[in-house]
Amino acid sequence: MIFRKLTLSFLILTLGVTCAYAKKKRQYEPGHQLTPEQAALIQKAVGQEKQIIKNIQQHMPLVETYIQDTRPDPLLYEIPVGDQYTLSRVDFAKTFYDKTYDQRQQEKRGFFKGSLAAISGLTKALGLDKRFTYNPTGFMQMMFLDPTGFDEQHYDFSFVRREFLGQVRTWVFDVHPKVTGMGRFYGRIWIEDQGGNVVRFNGTYTGARSEDDSRYYFHFDSWRMNLQPGVWLPVAIYVEETGGVAGNKNAGLKAQTHFWGYSLKLPNRDSENVSVTVENAVDKSDDSQDVSPLQASHEWMQQAENNVLERLEQAGLVAPLTPDGYETKVLDQIVVNLAVPNNLAFPMPVHCRVLLTTTIEATTIGNTILISKGLLDTLPNEESIASVVALELAHIALGHYIDTRYAFNDRLLFPDESTFQRIDMAHSATENDAAAKKAMEYMQASMYKDKLPDAGLYWAQLAARGTALKALTTPLLGDPLLKPDGTPVMAALANEAPKLNFADLNQIPALPLGSWLKVDPWDDRVRMLNAKRYAPMNARDKMPLEVTPIFFKLQPYEAANQMPAAAPAEPGGGGQQGAPAAQPAAPAPGQQ
Repeated sequence: MIFRKLTLSFLILTLGVTCAYAKKKRQYEPGHQLTPEQAALIQKAVGQEKQIIKNIQQHMPLVETYIQDTRPDPLLYEIPVGDQYTLSRVDFAKTFYDKTYDQRQQEKRGFFKGSLAAISGLTKALGLDKRFTYNPTGFMQMMFLDPTGFDEQHYDFSFVRREFLGQVRTWVFDVHPKVTGMGRFYGRIWIEDQGGNVVRFNGTYTGARSEDDSRYYFHFDSWRMNLQPGVWLPVAIYVEETGGVAGNKNAGLKAQTHFWGYSLKLPNRDSENVSVTVENAVDKSDDSQDVSPLQASHEWMQQAENNVLERLEQAGLVAPLTPDGYETKVLDQIVVNLAVPNNLAFPMPVHCRVLLTTTIEATTIGNTILISKGLLDTLPNEESIASVVALELAHIALGHYIDTRYAFNDRLLFPDESTFQRIDMAHSATENDAAAKKAMEYMQASMYKDKLPDAGLYWAQLAARGTALKALTTPLLGDPLLKPDGTPVMAALANEAPKLNFADLNQIPALPLGSWLKVDPWDDRVRMLNAKRYAPMNARDKMPLEVTPIFFKLQPYEAANQMPAAAPAEPGGGGQQGAPAAQPAAPAPGQQ
């Protein structure tokens, strides 16, 4: 598909030559006559689209795109056969050129001028540029309906119905350009009836000839959320193509793009350094006692650990802690469930944090266990989570410590795009092998000892799909769960598992991406999904490690911030595995 080979200059062309094609004859039937109330809402939405772009210019969020190429499968409908990943923190103040939508200037400069450089900085730092063949700016473009001409002069609108998206009342319109034009939106929009904001749009962009659009653009479903009073911002985009990609009738793709970190402070754009601020520091010194050499070593490592965690949180890569949050109620409790029966007495408390990326990885930073959101989302039950925690707990117990050079704060003063180059949290292969052996001992002595086959299923499934999902299983910061030869790090645990069998609906080795946690796009906090759990009705429903469609139950900002935090799904709800809510000294609930 030509879209795979798009360059920034092509994106500029697609948005800049629209006026040239506008002179062509009409290619679409005119829309239905709107009532005065409907027309007024459309006019309001046109104005709000301009305001959304002004709001976006004030922020520098992280933008993550994960793509899975697929092919048909007789049992599972379709399966992933390859994947690609990119991550960036995009400065939209540099990306946008013209606030007034001057079409002539857009033709000269291009709407996304600077965005390719913004994305490529972190992408190159991660080594993703060598394996990313889709153009990342093309996926970012799907944040917008039409940044240079979304109005009644360029589009026809037909009212469809009124519809609730969660608690938000919307009016639904079908939209198509009045004339053929490159990069015009063609599809359906949802406009909330209070402020006139487009909160969802679903469709594609048109090419130079409407009958040949698939060469240039994918179909997508783009969502926005009310993140601050009166402010709606893009949060996620789902892309899907079936029935032929890049000239292959059997090929398809599914992709998700996520935005978060809107409230992150912008680094100084005129300096290569980024200051790190230590907030709410507490003096824990005790003048009545001396410090032994061993204790001093532990304190020195703790200082390095704190510096790194603060830097990662500042860069929007690690979720901030919340009182009674998922990290404390679930992950830290699993640490206790493993440490107590194994008589692990750590001199410093061990806690868990969540890395906000989709990549499947885990590591330790001093006495902190860091597990990626992508990994946590795909783990099907508490015992499989415990196996990952046990692996990282073993690294800490075996003395695989953080590099203490980070105790010097100046070593962490660098731009965000250099984070993955400057901070190395990966353990060696020898350390991983030793930790895997010790972790197996921890699991066998714990409350999870009778559920080792269930925990091993995840590692077996990861190995089975690891060859196809190289981008997903390649870590950005920490340790991989698969060895270079494709075997799982916890191979002994995988050997405990029964043979993978998609036809067995009681066997759930892994979940789709996004199954457990959600990230607040504004403040980066993670929360458990308050969603119903259903048992699979057929093999197709399992979707282990796969990209799935996105759907949000939207809330107005005021309602979302007045409601109490969502409770975890009840164990065993709907016949599916229950939420992995750990309990001390008791078997994990909710198992089938």
